[in-house]
Amino acid sequence: MAKSKKKQTVVSGKVIVRNRKAGFEYHLEERFEAGISLLGSEVKSCRAGKVSLVDAYVEIDRGELWLVNAHIAEYSFANRLNHAPLRKRKLLMHRIEITRLGVKIREKGFTLIPLALYFNPTGKIKVEIALARGKKAHDKRDTIREKDQQRAMQRGDF
Repeated sequence: MAKSKKKQTVVSGKVIVRNRKAGFEYHLEERFEAGISLLGSEVKSCRAGKVSLVDAYVEIDRGELWLVNAHIAEYSFANRLNHAPLRKRKLLMHRIEITRLGVKIREKGFTLIPLALYFNPTGKIKVEIALARGKKAHDKRDTIREKDQQRAMQRGDF
């Protein structure tokens, strides 16, 4: 019998949103935790759960991490002080970690993707990001086959 792989996660707290397609679309190599710089209306929208990480990715620009294409809906009570839903948001990590990630994503096929947005135990909003490599079509078929076999084992249909 094969050993089950435990997913290494850094999420510890209330999860706001998960990028559920990330595990299917990418081979996840390493996971990291980063802070995120948000406006007040964005924090309120996050507390309401109006966030989407579909098609979001992380880029490095001039030594800084930026979360791109993450949709945080406008907060309805913020009137004229509202934010743009798809704006770039700065991620906060130590400089040495950012340079190490920069070296790795210069390698062929690596990218940074957000996996989850969550509140840590002290109430701060954090982002779990992963260093990932895109899957080929046959890898995705293998993943689907493995999930079907897992479900069959759970049901008792050997």
